[in-house]
Amino acid sequence: MSPAAKSATDQSTAADQSTIDPAASGEAAADKTAADKTAQTAKAAKAGRPAKSEAPAAPRRTAGPGTVAIVGMGPGDPGLLTLRAAAELERADTVVVSRAHCPAEILTHCRPDAEILDTADGDPVKLAARAAKAGRRVVRLFRGDPGVACNYAAEGGALAKAGVPFEVVPGVSSVTAVPGYAGIPLTDAANREIRVVDASEGGVDWERFAAPDATLVVLGAEGAVAEVCKGLVAAGRPDSTPAAMTSLGTTTEQETVVSTLARLAPDTKGMETPALIIVGDVVNWRDKLSWFETKALFGWRVLVPRTKEQAASLSDQLRGYGAVPDEVPTISVEPPRTPQQMERAVKGLVTGRYEWVVFTSTNAVKAIREKFTDYGLDARAFAGLKVAAVGEQTAAALVEFGVHPDLTPSGEQSGEGLAREWPPYDEDLDPINRVLLPRADIATDVLIARLTELGWECEDVTAYRTVRAAPPPAPIREAIKGGGFDAVLFTSSSTVKNLIGIAGKPHNVTVIAVIGPQTAKTAEEYGLRVDVMADKPSVSALAEALAEYGAKRRAAQIEAGDPLRKPSQMRRGARRRK
Repeated sequence: MSPAAKSATDQSTAADQSTIDPAASGEAAADKTAADKTAQTAKAAKAGRPAKSEAPAAPRRTAGPGTVAIVGMGPGDPGLLTLRAAAELERADTVVVSRAHCPAEILTHCRPDAEILDTADGDPVKLAARAAKAGRRVVRLFRGDPGVACNYAAEGGALAKAGVPFEVVPGVSSVTAVPGYAGIPLTDAANREIRVVDASEGGVDWERFAAPDATLVVLGAEGAVAEVCKGLVAAGRPDSTPAAMTSLGTTTEQETVVSTLARLAPDTKGMETPALIIVGDVVNWRDKLSWFETKALFGWRVLVPRTKEQAASLSDQLRGYGAVPDEVPTISVEPPRTPQQMERAVKGLVTGRYEWVVFTSTNAVKAIREKFTDYGLDARAFAGLKVAAVGEQTAAALVEFGVHPDLTPSGEQSGEGLAREWPPYDEDLDPINRVLLPRADIATDVLIARLTELGWECEDVTAYRTVRAAPPPAPIREAIKGGGFDAVLFTSSSTVKNLIGIAGKPHNVTVIAVIGPQTAKTAEEYGLRVDVMADKPSVSALAEALAEYGAKRRAAQIEAGDPLRKPSQMRRGARRRK
């Protein structure tokens, strides 16, 4: 039971109502709306994104000429965006950026009505100056830090010449971030000097960078690795000097090759761009300090076939293991065709008709919460009620609502597990024998049958409908059938059936991970080989089980001296690295 609910037992406002009167709840609804907005803003800030507006606002213009904020967005990982940069994006009327080099997550910090201008469509200085002179607040985004290997000097100078005021928001530079993600410190006790070279225009005098005790970071040399190495050796650096090259740094596609000046060019042939070269003895630290590329599921593309809302927390956990989750909805959750049943149930809930309310999914929690919002109610309406949750995810959704469940199964997290721990009806202890079950339209009757045997009267109410989602885009379908995914997580039998129904059967190189025995049985019936099964039926345990599988697989490859290859790289025609 929620602390808020229990503390409100003496408040008879909701419990004594014989009808639900939205008008009478107007003040409470207004307070709830304000609280929800505050909570939404806080939740969004915690997640690293702005709260979405209820409706797009009109473009904002200052009273006089606008300004341009020259902002660094970091080298690739959206999590490296600074707080100041995020704040500037939230306030921006116009954003000027190379979309091809901007992670999509960065732009989620913008307001829905913000104008996004691609530098591929025009001169960035003219685009920014035109918007600023129209009174708009402009953000010019640069990859990494604007002042390092970027065009800030030229663009800032042009804005100053045009009389457009500007300011600079430094970003996390690839010079420090990429080596950090590669497990290579730029300084240590024996190496205290760092020299940075932008080799993108060629013509570097390598004699100036030949000091053997200085760490050298070379930018813009992806297409001239051999020239860089030859130039340094000719300038006096031994050809045995440790050297490393990291491509697509700080992203889940990062790849680092450690070599020497003599071998770096042939060893890095075919690596992706952008890339960065590190030269010096500090490269030797990588064996001990590599933390990013050694994550259990580093770079694995993992299919998450769930509803969009349910996929979020699972995807966050997978990212923590280094994976690249791809959320593909297999079911769509829709309101019941006839809402009157739910309306009567909510009325009964606040007027004392039930002893227990049982939530068997997060969707059921959401459905009740939305109905409460419609009537200006909150968690206090659960005062005097006992609440049960089928598992940890559902319990977490209730706690977020302000309701702490009185009963959650300690063992198997399912309707059967909950039924095994359900108390029998006792007319001396339980003044009411009625139980409310707001559920999906296709829910099974196992729980109801068990509760009925224990003397309870169950009211099974359709809180939402589940329908098969539309097929995913063609590239996703091709990746599923062609082995483009490294793993797929099945969280129920229905996700197996629906995914195969809308997108086809996963390729045989794809790792199949399931949440429990029943889902495994369904997967096998459809001809899939089950590789991973969670030790308990929760999405968190499923992600953890997949991570353990990935870690063991990686360790086995290392022990056997085999190249580190993801499951998708095992299929015929997949790109292979040394």
